[in-house]
Amino acid sequence: QVQLVESGGGLVQAGGSLRLSCAASGSAFTFNLMGWYRQAPGKQRELVATMIRERSPSYADSVKGRFTISRDNGKNTVNLQMNSLKPEDTGVYYCKMIDYNYMDYWGKGTLVTVSS
Repeated sequence: QVQLVESGGGLVQAGGSLRLSCAASGSAFTFNLMGWYRQAPGKQRELVATMIRERSPSYADSVKGRFTISRDNGKNTVNLQMNSLKPEDTGVYYCKMIDYNYMDYWGKGTLVTVSS
């Protein structure tokens, strides 16, 4: 059974940085898509960044130039480096992976709080 576990969330002041990591276990194969989504209080979950295989990553306009997604296929991990954080980046960040059978998996989320 595939499980995704996120880590790296926390409290940071505006302008600061955090690095999120997500590790998948229970799969002998790598994943087609790896990505990050977030959900702010009272809002719907939204895409932050995704990376399909070795293609160029995609980012939400709100994080372009500040966030960087990277993946390690050998370790089945995906990271999100978040710089110049803003209070509006506050939310629960979820890791998502889709395998080559188009099954998608979600982590339980990690909370990021950016204080002004």
